[in-house]
Amino acid sequence: MAFSEKLLTVPPPIEVAGRRIKRYHVTADPTGIAPEVEQAAYAMLPKLLPEPDGTPPATFVVLHRGGDDGAYLNAYSWVWDNVLHFRGASAGQPVLGCPDRDPTHFITPDLPWIGCVWELPPILHERDAWVRHMLAPDVPDLDAYLADSLPEGTTGDRS
Repeated sequence: MAFSEKLLTVPPPIEVAGRRIKRYHVTADPTGIAPEVEQAAYAMLPKLLPEPDGTPPATFVVLHRGGDDGAYLNAYSWVWDNVLHFRGASAGQPVLGCPDRDPTHFITPDLPWIGCVWELPPILHERDAWVRHMLAPDVPDLDAYLADSLPEGTTGDRS
């Protein structure tokens, strides 16, 4: 199987259920993720978020449109001050328990997977950004954290 990186875009942050959400989109399609897939994914997002625990309410998501019918939404939320909570949703991928191949019909599979090779690059960046803006300073700066995103390009272009 030949491997190639995918395109990474960074839409502006949004707020969902009281949490500030940084967003990453991953796809091989240069036109981006179809609006109906994006809308269906973000409609599922509240079900993927943890209850507030006193940690600044920040999450980052990776919305990935696979090369087949699959679409995946990974939500990584900061909890317990320095712990990353994960919950994911999938659509259009029967292997993961999806009932059909519709990329807008999201379910929440009960799998221990945290992401594929194209979905993982934001995790390292987000770890370092959380430390840089929230844990290391005397006064945490949530706005600075939200403004610090991986640059757009490809999933492997991190030099």
